[in-house]
Amino acid sequence: MNPVSSGVADGTTSGRISDADWADLLATRATEPEAVSRAYASRRRRDSLLSEQGTLFLVAADHPARGALGVGDDPMAMADRRSLLERLLVALDNPAVDGVLGTPDVVEELLLLGALHDKIVIGSMNRGGLAGASWEVDDRFTGHDAQSIVDNRLDGAKMLLRLVDDDPGTIPTLIGCANAVNELAERGLMAMVEPLPYQRDGAGKLVLRRDPASLARAITIASGLGRTSAHTWLKLPAPAEPDTVLAATTLPVVVLGGVPSADPGADLASWGAALRNPVVRGLVVGRALLYPPDGDVAGAVESAARVLRAARGTADDAGTDGKTNNSKEVLA
Repeated sequence: MNPVSSGVADGTTSGRISDADWADLLATRATEPEAVSRAYASRRRRDSLLSEQGTLFLVAADHPARGALGVGDDPMAMADRRSLLERLLVALDNPAVDGVLGTPDVVEELLLLGALHDKIVIGSMNRGGLAGASWEVDDRFTGHDAQSIVDNRLDGAKMLLRLVDDDPGTIPTLIGCANAVNELAERGLMAMVEPLPYQRDGAGKLVLRRDPASLARAITIASGLGRTSAHTWLKLPAPAEPDTVLAATTLPVVVLGGVPSADPGADLASWGAALRNPVVRGLVVGRALLYPPDGDVAGAVESAARVLRAARGTADDAGTDGKTNNSKEVLA
C-alpha cells in the first residue's frame, strides 16, 4: 500500500481520507499484513525527542483500546475509526505537533496512511484496565512492550498507573510499571509514567484526587519506580497549585489533557499555568483537542500550540510574564 494520495505523506492534508484511500486501507488490512512491518521500517525518524524549542507536544489516541470511547455527551465519539484517524491527521498536520501517543492499531493505521514521517511516536503499553470494569485499577500490559518499541523503531512508551490505596489491583500495576521502566531504560528509551491518584465515591466510581498532597505523593511514587529514573518522564494533570506539586520532581513532565471540560478556555488556562513551571516540557492531549465542542480540531490544536509557545516564551503569543496576551485570542 502506498501512502494516501491526499497529501498526508507530505504534510499538506486537510485531514479528509478519500473513499478510495479508505478502501485501500481496508484492503491492505485484509490482504497485505506485511505492509505494516514495511511501514514501520520505512518511517523517517526525527533526530531528537524534543523540538528545537526544547518542548514536546503529542496528541494522544490510546483511549479506545481500554474501551473509553465517550467524549462529552457522546458515549460513542471515539468508536468511529475513520473519524478518529481524520481528526488525528488534522492534528498532525500542525507543525507544532511533534507526534502521537497510541496503541499499535492506531499507530499502524497512521503509518499506512503515511502520516508519521519525522514525527515522534510513543507506544501505549497497558490498556488492560478497561474503563468501568471491576478490575479497572489492575491495569495489565496488553499493548506495546519494550522490545516491540525497539523492533518497530518507536521513540518511547507510556504506561498508566492509577493509585488507589484500598484497591489491591494497584499492586500488580505498580510491579508492571516498574518492570516496564527497567526494560525501557535498558534499551535507552523514554518511559512515560502517568501516575494518577484515585479514590472511589459512594457509588464506587473512581474519582481523581486533585489536591496537591495526593498529586505530589503520586509523583514521588512514580519517580521511584525501577532500577533507574534516567529515562523516566511523568505525564500529569495540570495541578491547581503547579509550583507546589511540581516541586516534588526533577524529572521531565508533560501535562495531560484529561477529560475535556465544558469550557475549553479554562482547560487552556490550566495547561498554561502548569507549562510555565520549568520542569514541564510540553503537552500530551487527546480528546480535548480531537473532539472540541465546536468541532474545529485544527483550531483547538493551534490554540494549545499557542499556549505552549507562550508559556515557553518562544513566540509573540507570550508577554513579559510568559502568559498569553489574550485568552480570547488563543481560542479564536
